[in-house]
Parts: sequence; C-alpha cells; structure tokens
Amino acid sequence: MCFPRGEFRVGERDVLLGQLEGTPFYIGGQQYEVWKHTQLLIDVVPGCGSGFSLEAPLGVRFLTRSRMFNQRERTWLEACSTGPGRSTRPG
Repeated sequence: MCFPRGEFRVGERDVLLGQLEGTPFYIGGQQYEVWKHTQLLIDVVPGCGSGFSLEAPLGVRFLTRSRMFNQRERTWLEACSTGPGRSTRPG
C-alpha cells in the first residue's frame, strides 16, 4: 500500500528496508522475518492494483519480484551496519 508522505504511521515493529526515489519503504516486522533473506525488486507497471493505494488513480500498480540472496550477498548484509532490518524507526 502506498501512502502520501507523512501519512503512514510507522509501528514499533516496522522495518525500514530502504528508500524508493527518496521515500522510505517499510515492511511489517513479522513479514520481514519471513522475507529477510530475499531481495525485493519493485517496479511500477501499467494496470489496476487492488485497494486504495495512492497510485491506483494513475492507472499503474506496483509489481514486486523477489529472489533469494546468495551466500556472498548474505555475508555482506550481515556485516553491513546499515543493512535491511538494522533500523526500525525513522530519523
């Protein structure tokens, strides 16, 4: 779900994965535990998504693809102090 900047309330268990075009991208803590070994690739494609997400009136939707990190990538992420899941709160 895409919200206007400042309208999404970040929960204590939400995990900051990174930024998309300068906008923070969060995932729920429980969902992160399942997906933390996975690279998520997010594209904007033509079509109608479901729900009331911000992009719906524009005739586009988000498409998420994934793949498992390889051993080299996992090792790097574990050593990186700013890797996904390291920061759970904005600021």
